[in-house]
Amino acid sequence: MARLLILGTGSLATATCCALADLSHAGLRVTVAGRRHTAVTELVYLAGARAAVAGTGVTFTAAQAATDGEALCELIRAERPDLVLVCASMHSPWERERTPSAWTDLIAQAGFGLTLPFQADLAVRAATAVAAAGRSTRLVNACFPDAVNPLLNALHLPVLCGIGNAGLVASSLTHALGAVDPQRLQVLAHHVHLSRPRSADDEARAWLDGTPVPDVTQHLAAQRATGRERLNLVTGRTAARLAAALLYGADWDTSLPGPWGLPGGYPVRIRGGTLQLALPPGLTQEAAVAWNRQVGTAEGVDIADGTVRFTGRLSAALHALNEHEETTGPRSLDAPQAGDIADLADGFPIGELNAARTVVETLRARLRTRPAAHRAKAEQTDAGAHV
Repeated sequence: MARLLILGTGSLATATCCALADLSHAGLRVTVAGRRHTAVTELVYLAGARAAVAGTGVTFTAAQAATDGEALCELIRAERPDLVLVCASMHSPWERERTPSAWTDLIAQAGFGLTLPFQADLAVRAATAVAAAGRSTRLVNACFPDAVNPLLNALHLPVLCGIGNAGLVASSLTHALGAVDPQRLQVLAHHVHLSRPRSADDEARAWLDGTPVPDVTQHLAAQRATGRERLNLVTGRTAARLAAALLYGADWDTSLPGPWGLPGGYPVRIRGGTLQLALPPGLTQEAAVAWNRQVGTAEGVDIADGTVRFTGRLSAALHALNEHEETTGPRSLDAPQAGDIADLADGFPIGELNAARTVVETLRARLRTRPAAHRAKAEQTDAGAHV
């Protein structure tokens, strides 16, 4: 019996479980683990009921579990999963839409890379638990894998690949090009390509039958116009197909982020449960990695030589924030000290990930108390109208 352990109960975990319920693999046992008992049992019920209707025989079980390292080790030892899928992090991708604040403004303006310490938190603990279990368990990370997976690799922790991002772009292009055979299409894409890049030269790249695909931006317009949470209906399906390919040896050609800890996303081929790069003719792995690192600078983070580097707009924004803290009034006791922000502005050694997370978490807590720019402007307008 193949065993899959899913960590998380949010939108992506739900979409993945519902897609798994439709797989015709009676020997598949899916365990869902999360901190909230209600959320875990609800998801297991929904997926299990879908599997019953579909008649697939896939089984779902609940495992309420803490997410500290020892609890994860115990869970993995008890469940003996063949595959672990990390679908939860300390950063909600829906925060900007649901509870906008000065914090979400900072991420939008400076770069998504600032969330790396939050995205990596559970992934690092899960990978550490997998390594400690001493089994052949493989780990797939869905949380910002374009940057988190290279971090795991730098920490010498096991990670096979990610899910989403490049896979979503590949699925979108497959659809836009008339549902072509995925074996004919190779897609090189990064998390940054979920949105239209600032420069046309930094757009995602695709090849059909070895020939570059023109008008990639136009082909991705429908995806980019769709709400991010609804896009998980596609990503959840790709996660289910990935699990089937890895666990049952099904052939599959797609693109995945962070294979073996590489930065960004690459075309891959899965045969006999083994993952391989499937780059187009003339493109070397070194060139593909260099391209992903270059386009990834738009998100303000790069990982190399044992260091997480904040770059470009993100580094500049943190330096500017530090200068603002030094010239404004007294800070509350729970506010981050200016020196802490200054120390973080250019990045941090990977061994100081926990300390960096603490600084960013304190910064986030403070900025969440301030309204988002558009909301603050609207409130000022409303106040003026009632004078």
